[in-house]
Amino acid sequence: MSTSSSQMAGHLLVDCLVAQGVTHAFGVPGESYLAVLDGFHARRDAIEFVTCRQEGGAAYMADAHARLTGKPGVCFVTRGPGATNASIGIHTAFQDSTPLVLFVGDVATDTRDREAFQEVDFASFFGPSTKGMAKRVERIDDAKRIPEYVARAFAMAMNGRPGPVVVVLPEDMLTHTVQGLQALPAAPAVEAWSDPGALRDLRTLLLNSERPMVLAGGSGWTVQSAQALQRFAENWKLPVANTFRAQDTFDNHHPQYAGDVGIAINPKLAARIKASDFLLVIGSRLGEMTTSGYTLLDLPRPAQKLVHIHASAEELNRVYRADLAINATMNAAARSLEVLTAPPVLAWEDWTAACNADYLANIAPQSLGLQDSERGLVDMPSVVACLQKHLPTDAVLTNGAGNFASWMHRYFKHHGLAKGHRTQLAPTNGAMGYGVPAGIAASIVTRQQGGAGRVVFTIAGDGDFLMNGQELATAVQYGAKTIIVLLNNGMYGTIRMHQEREFPQHNTGSRLHNPDFARLAQAYGYAGVRITRTEAFEPELLAALAREEGTLIEIMLDPDVITTRATLSAITQTALAKGS
Repeated sequence: MSTSSSQMAGHLLVDCLVAQGVTHAFGVPGESYLAVLDGFHARRDAIEFVTCRQEGGAAYMADAHARLTGKPGVCFVTRGPGATNASIGIHTAFQDSTPLVLFVGDVATDTRDREAFQEVDFASFFGPSTKGMAKRVERIDDAKRIPEYVARAFAMAMNGRPGPVVVVLPEDMLTHTVQGLQALPAAPAVEAWSDPGALRDLRTLLLNSERPMVLAGGSGWTVQSAQALQRFAENWKLPVANTFRAQDTFDNHHPQYAGDVGIAINPKLAARIKASDFLLVIGSRLGEMTTSGYTLLDLPRPAQKLVHIHASAEELNRVYRADLAINATMNAAARSLEVLTAPPVLAWEDWTAACNADYLANIAPQSLGLQDSERGLVDMPSVVACLQKHLPTDAVLTNGAGNFASWMHRYFKHHGLAKGHRTQLAPTNGAMGYGVPAGIAASIVTRQQGGAGRVVFTIAGDGDFLMNGQELATAVQYGAKTIIVLLNNGMYGTIRMHQEREFPQHNTGSRLHNPDFARLAQAYGYAGVRITRTEAFEPELLAALAREEGTLIEIMLDPDVITTRATLSAITQTALAKGS
């Protein structure tokens, strides 16, 4: 707790952030919050303002910071264009349930409601609701209430289903002088514990099953909760699948791991889920991507006995009617589950082993049926195998959205939280441009936590990279080191895939004319290389790991090979969704 006899409101706001434990704020400076920037200068010994190149990149960095630290990420932007640019990161944080606080400098009080310069009705724009972008939008008109509003924003961002909160700061309010005010200390997130009666019912349902399955994902997981989940799964010998882009929730190397449930799901895993008679879903909202367009489970009541555990009561029975709904945070739920006693003999041990065998078969490179390396092309399963071999087990892996991400999702095996580290940062809302700024934030925060920091790896597509590639300037400015593998096939691959499925030979708008990405990276201060053969990748990766600066490795891909493979994948998934 800090006190002040007399200070400017913008300085008090920064003091409140420090009291909340904030070490980094990401943003693009604006004249609407100059008083706050001056506060960052005054407290530069305790908090760092990271200057970004575009507000969307800044919001993504705040989101990544939150996922790695478990504390709300902080982003500052100016009014109008600044806030609207940042909205993509707020939408990502909302759908990914990431705690984040966006501070928006606003027009002065005496010009409000006149469509002043860059004025926006932020309450309407961010629309706090189940269909909006933020959990809450608040405006601080009275400088004396800054401590109250800041503390409430952080509490709301963390509690229940975590998510983004928007705080609007009138420009003139920030220059007011305040006296004798205290910055409120950070409050821990509130744990919601499972009802003992519900746990007994869960145990009974589980004992009456023959083909159980656990789906684990969503947000709110810690090292301790992931380890507790693993102990529960081991005690009961249950197969565990991770939900969409939450592949570090359960150790992928574990003999009970069944794979990931998301885009391009292993057809055998989908069949296993359909054939199961008991589903324990913990942390996931059971959204569109996890449920293959709401086709993986019957609506509104699944054929399986469904036990759904989520931190937000509003998410329970929202889409799927559960046989047992439990409102609990991940830490509390996992710790409750691990103490449930299991009988000495369980009927589904062979089922669990078969689920894992299906997963291992799916990640075997020969399952592709394509021999790219023999054709003088870059074989992506071999590239991922090389990454698996050389990246440390605590490396942070980031990506945005696009078909390129499927290589890592399918073939890379995360040790994950149960081994002590969050290792996957990826947007579940399909937002392009996330991977590069998320990786930069990961490098900044892990270096701040001590030592040389963790290795940070980003996979990007050509279209995806150009959404926020300018943030490499931010990386160089703040000494962040990331290794970026950029797959260049000269197109928006996901869109082309859908075009070839829905409108064959009518490809419009998906072709890209690209720069020389390796030379572009060099212009920013990264090392940049281009490869066209599989055997060239390993030495370039080893060189990237050894050098001090960041590296971009551009991989040139044959568009015909990629689109053919993507089309076949799309056809397979369409058939699966239709049950054929």
